[in-house]
Amino acid sequence: MTDLQQQRLRQALQRGLPICERPYAALAAELGIAEAAVLEAISGWCRQGLIKRFGVVVRHQELGYRANAMVVWDVPDEVVDDLGERLGRIPQVSLSYRRPRRLPDWPFNLFCMIHGKDRQQVLAILAGIIKQQQLDQYPHRVLFSTRRFKQQGADYVGTTQAAATAR
Repeated sequence: MTDLQQQRLRQALQRGLPICERPYAALAAELGIAEAAVLEAISGWCRQGLIKRFGVVVRHQELGYRANAMVVWDVPDEVVDDLGERLGRIPQVSLSYRRPRRLPDWPFNLFCMIHGKDRQQVLAILAGIIKQQQLDQYPHRVLFSTRRFKQQGADYVGTTQAAATAR
């Protein structure tokens, strides 16, 4: 596969896999190369660590989940990693990550995202998580989204580079 074909494949992968029975065959057809070449390139990039995983960007609102809340926690630094991993294993939590505190105004160091059909459902999920994980001892805030401006996957190729290559 040529460098240009590899670059076009990376751009195509960044846009997302086609939703069909054989997405790699569809990519190959789009790019005018063999499906085996697509699979070989992707396998090589995985072995090299250039691709670590394939993920899904779920557009929650289109699925009926209209309430989204980022819950921010102030937890002791010695437990934040363990607690973040535990939150990340909960099916209703779509994101869980640590961030530095910004004292004195922002004491929160652990973040998690919960989606629900409405605010009451999100708050009920959160109450269950607090009880199950015994988190009532840690201060937290619930920040509900009010408007979505953008939702997409990561941009590794870069829109400027992708636009230039498409010409």
